[in-house]
Amino acid sequence: MAIAATQTDAASSFVASINATAKTKTTDATTEMSDRFLKLLVTQLQNQDPMNPMENAELTTQLAQMSTVEGVNKLNSTLDGLVAQFKSNQVMQGASLVGHQVLAQGDALTLGAAGAAGGVELKTAADNVKVKVLDGNGVLVQTLDLGKQDAGLLRFVWDGKDSSGAAQAQGDYSFKAEANFKGESVAATQYTLGSVLSVSLNDSNMDVEIDGLGARGLDQIRQIF
Repeated sequence: MAIAATQTDAASSFVASINATAKTKTTDATTEMSDRFLKLLVTQLQNQDPMNPMENAELTTQLAQMSTVEGVNKLNSTLDGLVAQFKSNQVMQGASLVGHQVLAQGDALTLGAAGAAGGVELKTAADNVKVKVLDGNGVLVQTLDLGKQDAGLLRFVWDGKDSSGAAQAQGDYSFKAEANFKGESVAATQYTLGSVLSVSLNDSNMDVEIDGLGARGLDQIRQIF
């Protein structure tokens, strides 16, 4: 419980800092532009030709331009707020993933005492699906026959034994999925099961650090457990 509370507090602080920074930058820019415009207008009025003073229409036009600029700045401020809110939502979403297991795009398999698990997503139905397990040198260790499968995501478990039934050493392996329908190849996306270690926010998106996989974007995560 203490770990969860700490993660939530940290995420909340990060969110607050993002919103505060965005608001401060927008306010400073708007104030600076308004002050600059007013100084220029006052200087122009003070130095105008007494014999040819600024006409009311010209003054009205400049004031209208100032109002337009302020309106644009307010619109920009609103957009900045929406962007900051979007980033805030990303932070909270990412923080909630820490400690969870996910299926993310990849071909890694980590063999533990209970075996190894992964996932395959078929674009269309297949009448023959196989998963080939490879060791660190790319040598075939075992072939899992998953048989006929419908389109969509399916999960598989490898018991850690090779084709002769001998138990293999725990550690890192990889896999390759093959699917066919009436002799034609079916597109298959491979997914690795791993634990989320941390999340990081950059300018455009959020990266999720997954044990055994490294950094992955949120769009590369297929399922959360």
